[in-house]
Amino acid sequence: MTLPPTVRLYLQDDECCDAEATVVAAAADALALDRTCFYPGGGGQPSDAGEARLEDGTVLAIASARADAQGVVWHECRPAPHAAMVGQRVALYADAVRRRTLSRHHTALHVLNTIALRDYGALITGAQIGLDYSRIDFRLEGFSSALVAVLEASANAVLAAGHPLSARYVAEEEFRERGDLARTLEARPPVVDGRVRVVEIAGFDAQACGGTHVRSTAEVGRIAIFRTENKGRINKRLYVRLEPAGAA
Repeated sequence: MTLPPTVRLYLQDDECCDAEATVVAAAADALALDRTCFYPGGGGQPSDAGEARLEDGTVLAIASARADAQGVVWHECRPAPHAAMVGQRVALYADAVRRRTLSRHHTALHVLNTIALRDYGALITGAQIGLDYSRIDFRLEGFSSALVAVLEASANAVLAAGHPLSARYVAEEEFRERGDLARTLEARPPVVDGRVRVVEIAGFDAQACGGTHVRSTAEVGRIAIFRTENKGRINKRLYVRLEPAGAA
């Protein structure tokens, strides 16, 4: 059976963490729904986790979510799903604290990669967003501890300025014509229905991205680049964490 792509509610609202949906398929370890608030992972951002409550009273723990090549989001859950669940209504609850932490990290990396590209011509070669810290890899020449200090200070100034964030879509053709919307050396953002999602930080940056973000850079707080690694002659890895609230 061919399923239509899952409607992804988080694309309409980055803070959407609960929703009503209908089960459309059950596999050995996962359920597919007609719509979801769960981010299925991608672009270095892990998937959401949480739970689902079916109308028959069954409560499922959702450990993660994944999207297949057809755009169907599968929710990996325990206990194992079964065919009788298909057609049932379900209440979804993504872990809102987890989502917000990942969104703050993701927004911080957007600010950091924009400064690195604008001021030093650095392109992203890899990234991984986490709850305790994140990492981002750049192709970057002239790397030094002084440069890292400048990157950190510049990023914190932008975050403190409270730039609003929003998302919009551009045609695939426009995306390919605008090199400024791509930030990675090799990876390219997904094209859905001939469009690419662009996340904009007002007055500062716009880049292709399918992940979740906060509504203002001020919600990120301050960051610290607490460790660096050489991953090649000009490939540098920066480890980033969020500073506790009130840190100066």
